[in-house]
Amino acid sequence: MKFVDEAIIDVVAGHGGSGCLSFRREKFIPFGGPNGGNGGRGGSVYAVGDPNLNTLIDFRYARRFEARGGEHGRGSDQFGAAADDIVLRMPMGTIIADLDADRVLAELLVEGQQVLIAKGGDGGFGNAHFKSSTNRAPRKKTPGWPGEARKLKLELRVLADVGLLGMPNAGKSTLIAAISNARPKIADYPFTTLYPNLGVVRVGPERSFVVADIPGLIEGAAHGAGLGHQFLRHLQRTRLLLHIVDFAPFDDQVDPVEQANAVVAELRKYDSALHDKPRWLVLNKIDMVPAEYREQRVSEFIQRFKWEGPVFEVSALTREGCKTLVNAAYQHVSTMLRNPLDNVDDPRFRSQADAMSAVVTHG
Repeated sequence: MKFVDEAIIDVVAGHGGSGCLSFRREKFIPFGGPNGGNGGRGGSVYAVGDPNLNTLIDFRYARRFEARGGEHGRGSDQFGAAADDIVLRMPMGTIIADLDADRVLAELLVEGQQVLIAKGGDGGFGNAHFKSSTNRAPRKKTPGWPGEARKLKLELRVLADVGLLGMPNAGKSTLIAAISNARPKIADYPFTTLYPNLGVVRVGPERSFVVADIPGLIEGAAHGAGLGHQFLRHLQRTRLLLHIVDFAPFDDQVDPVEQANAVVAELRKYDSALHDKPRWLVLNKIDMVPAEYREQRVSEFIQRFKWEGPVFEVSALTREGCKTLVNAAYQHVSTMLRNPLDNVDDPRFRSQADAMSAVVTHG
């Protein structure tokens, strides 16, 4: 299935039904009085997060969603029926923005929570609504109110705890396949990953986290080169970034330090907040380096790269060092979940109540 993480749709809520102008006319009741009923409410449009969806493909071809209008009021004090609401199911992590007003309406971060994106119009009043002791025969009614109409931009940002980034062919897909249940395409040519892959890493019973792999970055990605810039937004919700470096490239002319610096530079150009996220260095393909030279080459790399954070030496192919990396990542993620108030920038923790509920949800 094609991966779609952006879509533009039109939503139109239903208009309210008009009120009725009517008088009661029955035999032997000379002064029946007004009995025009009110109109019904128009249908509203809601959005709800569905964890079973992982793409916006449903909104690529069906782009207009219009709710029905409410029924008109009738005589004999009969009110018009309200129209049914429309509920649009979207992947978790979808951001809904109003293009005309240039503002974000909602972020679908809680499973099953409905968010109103277009309110249906209220029904009009019939003449029975206006009767009083001084106005016993009102000849007034009101039309129904129109429903809201909006042009919306949907943007999907996957909900993952750990994100992988690096140059093409750094071994990100091989690593996510080695540590999780994801089965991405793996080949010996660049850009085999064309869309983000999500995998669940199980550390033990009831102990797991979600990892996301995006297409590789190249120099100039922040300005549109390559594919990775299209999906960097998917790393903005992560709590930890793993910078995967090809430590043993086949081409002797390729310098791993220059590649690592290029990725960091593109990350800084794209989003300074994303650049400032916790980031660990993962030296992949360590099995290609003879054991007697590993320590020296790792030391030289760290010195030239001027890196002061955590460093992990792994081989995604032989799974050497993967268990240590997975355990450390889980400890980092679980610590942040136990102390959510320390992560107020995370959109999933917009208030203290949200933070505490997340603690209960994630254990």
